[in-house]
Amino acid sequence: MADKPTVTQAMIQAYDDYTHLTLDRRAFMDKLSKLAGSGAAAAAIAPLLAANSAQAAIIEPDDKRVSTSDVKFRGATGVMGGYMALPAFATQPVPGILVIHENRGLNDHIRDITRRLALEGYAALAVDFLSPLGGTPGDEDTAREMFSELKSADTVANAVAARSWLAGHPKVTEKVAAIGFCWGGGLVNQLAVADPDLRAGIVYYGRQPDSKDVPAIKAAMLLHYAGLDERINAGLQEYRSALLNNNKVFGLHVYPRVNHAFNNDTSAARYSKEAADLAWSRTLAFLKGTMF
Repeated sequence: MADKPTVTQAMIQAYDDYTHLTLDRRAFMDKLSKLAGSGAAAAAIAPLLAANSAQAAIIEPDDKRVSTSDVKFRGATGVMGGYMALPAFATQPVPGILVIHENRGLNDHIRDITRRLALEGYAALAVDFLSPLGGTPGDEDTAREMFSELKSADTVANAVAARSWLAGHPKVTEKVAAIGFCWGGGLVNQLAVADPDLRAGIVYYGRQPDSKDVPAIKAAMLLHYAGLDERINAGLQEYRSALLNNNKVFGLHVYPRVNHAFNNDTSAARYSKEAADLAWSRTLAFLKGTMF
């Protein structure tokens, strides 16, 4: 059996530049080839850095404990699509939670997280924020490129509309939280600024809001960041100070020696089970304390 390729921090950084900054696919593979020593080695390492859509779900789509459906609702800019999961055992309305995807759009990994939350007793709605552009495509690179076409103000307005729609659902109480990852974590921070009716916000390695906007936040916030994520963490201390200075309710956890996207269990090189499990346990405890 061949040895598993070695993935270095420099390779992970190159992938982060490719997926979040200006590096294109060809430039990324060229750089990865130099770091790995050959094109063949780079070809073996690239799938370990990327998310694997074939990864098995933790909660299967046909799990009888949850009820799932594709939904449409009126957003601020038009019709929005989404994936909703409800606890099949619920006899009364339950708290709601928006699940906001990474910069890959609404994919099977996010649907899986949505089902996990439903199993915990929440009405979970994963919104496809690429709906104004026709919805999330099957190709990850195409999906990622589409995010540059979204207008920030429109996206935040669609998030507020999604929160409002979910709060008005007959099977949902008026209490609605939001959880987001990467791009979605940044959107949760923006939503908390824009929507005083958001009950709670949970951010996984998301870009921070401008400190001058922090006074507008009414939601309780739980912030998860990766110790090695220098790009995203650049504004973290300023955000923390603004939250403290404005007497906001929040918790902040920085997980040492883990990378951006440490929660995504479909990305072998960056996923950290230890950090992900700890962050998830903290997330569930936080939701229980703020939503019930």
